[in-house]
Amino acid sequence: MSEFHFDRTQVRRNFGRAAATYEKHDALQREVQSTLVDRLDMYEQVPEIVLDVGAGTGRGSAALKKRYPKAQVIAMDLALPMLRQAKQHSSWLKPFSRVAADAYTLPMPDHSVDILFSNLCFQWCEDIARLFTECARVLKPGGLLTFSTFGPDTLSELRAAWAAADQHAHVARFLDMHDVGDAMLTAGLRDPVLFAERYTLTYPTPRALLDELRGLGANNADADRQRGLTGKQHYRRMLDAYEALRHEGVIPSTWEVVTAHAWGPPAGQSRREGSGEIASFPIENLRGSRRKTPF
Repeated sequence: MSEFHFDRTQVRRNFGRAAATYEKHDALQREVQSTLVDRLDMYEQVPEIVLDVGAGTGRGSAALKKRYPKAQVIAMDLALPMLRQAKQHSSWLKPFSRVAADAYTLPMPDHSVDILFSNLCFQWCEDIARLFTECARVLKPGGLLTFSTFGPDTLSELRAAWAAADQHAHVARFLDMHDVGDAMLTAGLRDPVLFAERYTLTYPTPRALLDELRGLGANNADADRQRGLTGKQHYRRMLDAYEALRHEGVIPSTWEVVTAHAWGPPAGQSRREGSGEIASFPIENLRGSRRKTPF
């Protein structure tokens, strides 16, 4: 499905370096987080385990702990410096756990998570078949997956400006909403619903946008990116191309945000793992069944 790959070591480095500056630039992230938290109204149970994947500096984890004070809330992130920053949002009265781990290999038992929450993290996981198979594995039957991610129109102006400068990939590429939905169904997640919304943020200069991306850790981590420094001539050409898009005195930047939710598959539903399928169900279901004894 995906024809590009992220360098996950570089993703971890980028976000680790941005840990101290992230909250100076996360206005959009906080807006989308608020939307996701509001949608938790659809979950009518009292959760025991809530997992925040790609928790960053922990704002979302703190909001989840406030909403579900009796639940164990786990903030998980690939970048350890982000989790160190998250400690400031984990209060004595409403603490949450912090775990460094990869979204591809969640350190949770099968069918153990009531709510899996992820705000603007999944765009850094191009292998969405693997990602959603892992989400389906850890969710309890009927557990809720709710997340946001960036769509392919994100940073379209910056991408066009760089295309006018050279032929190298300078801007991360993101997956289409329909591919995301198909991958959720293939992984066995139930009744997926997806929404797409476009935000246009404005900046005084193209450099201000680039500074914000760096401050968020959203630097290009495409495995096929150009290594080394970009030449000054190409950089100036890109800035000039972006300046040509100035409208009413400001520089526009499009962010396509996809939000989605789905439900954990029932016990016993098979899941793909490697080249085969695995079905899991409680041991109690075996009681009373006939078993052949080998001679």
